[in-house]
Amino acid sequence: MSSEALWLFKQLNLHLELEGRFQPREKGLSLIEGAAENENTLCSRQRNAKVEDLWSLTNFFGFATETFVLAVNFLDRFLALMKVKPKHLSCIGVCCIQLAAHVVEEECNIPSAHEIIRISQCKCTVSDLKRMEKIISEKLHFEFKATTALTFLHLYHTIVLCHTSERKEVLNLDKLEAQLKACNCRLVFSKAKPSVLALCLLTLEVQTLKSVELLEILLRVQKHSKISDSDLLYWRELVSKCLADYSSPECCKPDHKKLVWIVSRRTAQNLQNSYYSVPELPTIPEGGCFNGSESEDSCEDMSSGEESLSSSPPSDLEGTFFFELKPKPKWQTISCRS
Repeated sequence: MSSEALWLFKQLNLHLELEGRFQPREKGLSLIEGAAENENTLCSRQRNAKVEDLWSLTNFFGFATETFVLAVNFLDRFLALMKVKPKHLSCIGVCCIQLAAHVVEEECNIPSAHEIIRISQCKCTVSDLKRMEKIISEKLHFEFKATTALTFLHLYHTIVLCHTSERKEVLNLDKLEAQLKACNCRLVFSKAKPSVLALCLLTLEVQTLKSVELLEILLRVQKHSKISDSDLLYWRELVSKCLADYSSPECCKPDHKKLVWIVSRRTAQNLQNSYYSVPELPTIPEGGCFNGSESEDSCEDMSSGEESLSSSPPSDLEGTFFFELKPKPKWQTISCRS
């Protein structure tokens, strides 16, 4: 085994040990999944819509895929710990994308708090964001350099290229990243181990390529990562269905070419300065977190409501990775256009 391959597997072992540490609490995610949709309870639809907003902001500001994936990780880890009301979600989402940007992006490419408030229309002030950022940071124990499915996707992709004799461009990483972002928009995939989710995406893509050599490499990676066949098959079916659903014209995906808002004439007249006049969020109690019981301390009302970006997650290029997907019978390959 080459020195590069040895280093890659050493990194793989390191992240396999760490992945559980950065995975959202399954019990907290299940509470969100089972929640009814009302003004006091956050449900999975609202969480998924907020993740799509984060995808839109990622594209708008030209952030890296890693920024988006980290922001979703921060969001889900926080939501799985704290009982959040829907009206608080916009402020939390913006804080998560800001925190992730500070980890990944060059400082000169990170927008100001005023700018991100204006673009996201999150209806809070700079001081609100700073206070919420402090709460999120403390609840996540300031652990921001998380191991995510994107970490494993890059590692697996590099390992495959390191061992294959086929053309290096045969596995399109941009395509795989776009498909991962689509999965991130479904709360259910936050329950999957990041290593398993990444391997599902790669095995589905290799199936479409009909490459025996690549499949054999991934089987060795699966064995090394101690991923069971049952886990891989279970999550691969869900991933395949997600990508097929996302490609369907029936799937509600707003225009992905630009951010669009429909506002009243009065709002349009005042939009430029509106974010300065929003009242600050009241003090947030810090009584506790989700424990063995069903709930955790809920936050006080923090904002006057929530507006969702009327925009689409994918960029023009990303969109082409889904448009030709067709629903397939169980375990058959999915068809993607790179």
